[in-house]
Amino acid sequence: MICSGKDRVKLWLWNFRNKWLMWEKPEDGFGTVEVILILVVLIALVLIFKKQITELVQNIFKQINASVNQVY
Repeated sequence: MICSGKDRVKLWLWNFRNKWLMWEKPEDGFGTVEVILILVVLIALVLIFKKQITELVQNIFKQINASVNQVY
């Protein structure tokens, strides 16, 4: 079978579309276990770096207040 260039492009796009649709099957998404594990890790990181986070936030607010005072 001899195909013209236009037909080859159509065939390639059709095949690509079919492969894309087959690959894009809906998944169950995040489960409860995954969400809980992510939350546990985030809470642990906050507890581990609590002092550094507090100092960082305080320094940021000090710089903001100093900038505001310079403007007024």
